[in-house]
This record gives sequence, structure tokens and C-alpha cells, in this order.
Amino acid sequence: MNAAPLLVVHPGTHGVAMYARDMASAVRAARPSIRTIDAADLETAPGDAPLHVHFTDRLWGASPEEASRAFGALAARRAVSVTLHDVPQASDGERNLPRRRAAYAAVAVAARGVAVNSEHERALLREEAVWSGPAVSIPLPVDLETGAPRMPADGSVGVLGYFYPGKGHDEAARAAAHAGIGRMTILGRASDGHAAELEEFVLRAGALGVDVEVTGWLDDAEIARRGRAVSVPVIAHRHVSASGSLASWIGWGRRPVAVSNRYMDEMAALRPGTLQTVDEPELAVAVRQAFEHPESTWHGLTRLPMAWPEAAEGYLRWWGGLAW
Repeated sequence: MNAAPLLVVHPGTHGVAMYARDMASAVRAARPSIRTIDAADLETAPGDAPLHVHFTDRLWGASPEEASRAFGALAARRAVSVTLHDVPQASDGERNLPRRRAAYAAVAVAARGVAVNSEHERALLREEAVWSGPAVSIPLPVDLETGAPRMPADGSVGVLGYFYPGKGHDEAARAAAHAGIGRMTILGRASDGHAAELEEFVLRAGALGVDVEVTGWLDDAEIARRGRAVSVPVIAHRHVSASGSLASWIGWGRRPVAVSNRYMDEMAALRPGTLQTVDEPELAVAVRQAFEHPESTWHGLTRLPMAWPEAAEGYLRWWGGLAW
């Protein structure tokens, strides 16, 4: 059987769907013979062709149980390898953690191979009793925009990506308030089902003296322009699986202030000089210092480890070693 699978892609603007399409493009650039297939067209795929999919429960079903059943039905028909995203962890809460843990465990055991996007996630698989078998870590790549101009600082603290509880917006707003910064920019929109909570957050931030702008959905060019304009990029969520937001900040040339955790520390070691990690009690001080010294919020690098071609080669090597 072929060592490289068909790459299953999903339409839409979900972050994992977009990442899967971008990774498929990078893999095909390295090996043009590899094909992609839309998830809706899987019944037309050759019966003996192995598949690779990117799994997060919200992309595969209305519930963790439905998502794992959908994957299991696919894996019962053909060989499938999987990249797991949004790995279950304590921040899922007492109700959702057991459900997500069971769903991801079912996916992992049904797959021919398991990949994640960080050593942190690989450790989470064991710590959360999701999967104790082999798993490969292929970090999220960064597409560095070396020729993009720096924008005049807009006076705001910026948080990138979909809004949802636990993403770190409250922590960033409190840090901005304590740092004496009265503006905050949310680069994105509310995640599905969280619009009311976003409205509540804006009111909470306002009570702290921080005026919040929510940009809504922006295309790639505009979100990059706005991302280069915020005065201080901040990443403050404590529980994280892997952060596409961090990769975007770095790709735009920014050096965000990030609350230290195992994942952020791993990425700081992978790409030295691209982020400033601080303990949460020091976040406001670090934000103020970055605001007063804007040059510190740009990393100034022209080459970075683990770009898209390297990530694609990582997948190709991994697939070549799987027992399809």
C-alpha cells in the first residue's frame, strides 16, 4: 500500500479546517503526487487508499460522542492516520473533560498512527489517559512574512483569534488596566455559541477602564495588517493545546508577551527570541514595559525553525514508517 495517504480536508473557516488545507498544500508542494479529498467526497475515494485526517471534536460532530463515532465509522472502512487538535485537558471542565477524553481515546485507538503538534500535547495524551501508544509531534509551522511593513502602533493590547471562555481575554484586560492601557483589540469574532459571553466580557473590561474593539472576521491580509498594528500582542490563556495564534503573531514579525506554561515554554525553546514568557502575576508589568518599548514587541528575525516545508517533510517521514 502507498506510504503516503490521501489528505482529507474540510471546507469553512474553522481553524483546524484551515490548517488542514494549508498543511495539505505544503505536503503536495513537497510531493505533488499526493492528492487531497474533501470530507464530503470520501465515498468516492479508492477503496484501498489510506487517509490522513485532522481531528477536533467540534469539526467532526455536534458532540464529542458524535465526532468519535464519525471517525470510528471511517476507520472501520479504511486505514486512517490522525492529527489530534485541542487535546483534552483540565480546562474542559468537569462535565466535558470525561466526554472529550473518551472521544479522543476512541479516535486514537482506531487510528493507524497518531500525531500531535507539540511535546506538550504528547504528554497530555498520557496525563489525561487518552492514549499511551506511540505518537509523533510535528510543531505548528510558521510562515514568516519578511517583507511586510511595520505599522504605527495603535495604542492597544491585542488578543488574536476566536473568543471563548478561557482564551485569556480577561487576563489580558486586567493586565492592560493595571498597566494603564485603556484600549484592547480582539482580532476575530466570538466562537460559535459564545457571542453572549463576548458581550459580557466587553462590559467587564469596560468596568476596568478598558475599551474593547472586536474586529469580527478579517481576511488574511487585513488581520495581518491589524496584527502588526497593535501595540502589545498578548497570549494569556493558561490551558492550551497548540496555539495557531502564536504562530500567526510570530509570522507577522511580532514578539508577543505570553503567560508561561509548558506549551509556551516549548515554543520559546523551539524559536528563541520570538516570544516573551512571564508568570501571570508579572503580566501587567511585562505589558507596560512592552508598551513603553515597542521595539521589544518585534522579533526581527528573517529565518525560523520549522517552516511549512519542514513540517511537510515531517509528515512524509512519519507516514513512510506507518504500518498501513
